[in-house]
Amino acid sequence: MAMWRNRTRARTLWLLLAAALALCVAGNAQTAPAAPTAPTPAAKNTCLDCHSVLDPPLRVNEHDYALDIHAQKGLTCADCHGGDPTSDDNAMDPKKGFRRLKRADVPGLCARCHSDAAYMRRFNPSLRTDQFSQYQTSVHGKRRAAGDDKVAVCTDCHGLHGIHAPKDPASSVHPLNIAQTCARCHADAALMKPYGIATNQYAEYKTSVHHAALTVRGDLSAPTCTTCHGNHGAAPPGVASVANVCSTCHLFQAQLFAASPHQKAFAEAKLPGCVTCHTNHGIKSPSDAMLGAGQQSVCTNCHVEGDKGFVAAVAVQRSIGGLADSIEQSHAVLRRAAESGMEVSQAELQETQARDALTKARVSVHAFRVAAVESDVAAGMRVAAATHQAGLQALAEREYRRKGLAVSVLAIFAVLIGLWLYTRELERPGRS
Repeated sequence: MAMWRNRTRARTLWLLLAAALALCVAGNAQTAPAAPTAPTPAAKNTCLDCHSVLDPPLRVNEHDYALDIHAQKGLTCADCHGGDPTSDDNAMDPKKGFRRLKRADVPGLCARCHSDAAYMRRFNPSLRTDQFSQYQTSVHGKRRAAGDDKVAVCTDCHGLHGIHAPKDPASSVHPLNIAQTCARCHADAALMKPYGIATNQYAEYKTSVHHAALTVRGDLSAPTCTTCHGNHGAAPPGVASVANVCSTCHLFQAQLFAASPHQKAFAEAKLPGCVTCHTNHGIKSPSDAMLGAGQQSVCTNCHVEGDKGFVAAVAVQRSIGGLADSIEQSHAVLRRAAESGMEVSQAELQETQARDALTKARVSVHAFRVAAVESDVAAGMRVAAATHQAGLQALAEREYRRKGLAVSVLAIFAVLIGLWLYTRELERPGRS
């Protein structure tokens, strides 16, 4: 009997433990993430049913809508326009929040989401939420606040219903496309006429070294419109801030210019630092011809023959040109030696030091001090002279080896001829 009672108690304990374990599992199951379920069919969208057959600008086709970044994140027409896209009778019912949007409403409408950090964090925690506040400080935003309906709003740059992420090459604000997007307004002479704004910026930019770096070399970090002017807070750089804009990339040149005598002179004359010599939208690749007193010189725009600046400009160009010529002469000699099979790799490696000195001298031009340039040039000239001499020695060694080879070949031929004559003498008839 006692044994039976013990077994019963044991079974009871095991049942209680099993029940407790089951309760724990059930409790955990309530707080654990739900298992993935099959995707639900897309909700009915009567907006697309109608607008896909309307004429532009009211047409919204399903393809563009499906690629829109907002649609991909789960937003629908009603999130911007209100109404009820699932309604068969009246999707544009004002009682369901439908509103007809005007251009003036667009910045505030976009800001409802894009200025809400908590809301935007659900989609992209790294996305900035100060676009609207920046827009309000821009030329576009200020004119819009003053009642100008023609200035750019969000949709003019980003598009309407086919908006892509900025990193998407199909986006109108992708680095490869942003200049053309800005040009839609800023290259329109009729649109820009009331503002007195030139319309040649895009045409000039397409001839620039920056545009070539972006489109030819594929360098997406190369400057485009928004790099210099800003995007949401777009504003033309003033005279005092041009150098600061350029210095975001060209820091060393800006530091040299800030310590140069030209900085004060330009400030007093109210001349913008960098663009006075390099221009702005149509910046060409800098060359030594921009120095000195030649036809392409920019120095002669301010300096006349005989003044200190003119003399310094000529001296700088002569110094840099002398180093460039010395490097090319050294390179030509080394190339001839290498093509002849001579070992000149060490000299060729040293030649890069001379080229580095030339680059440094060209940058030092922005200090506008002859001594600074000549110091860099002197360092390069020493290297160029050494590599040139190494090339000449290699060519001299080549000539010595050729002469030695010629003498050796002649000696060998002489021996062979002597052996041939001796053999014939031995084979002559009658010789015992």
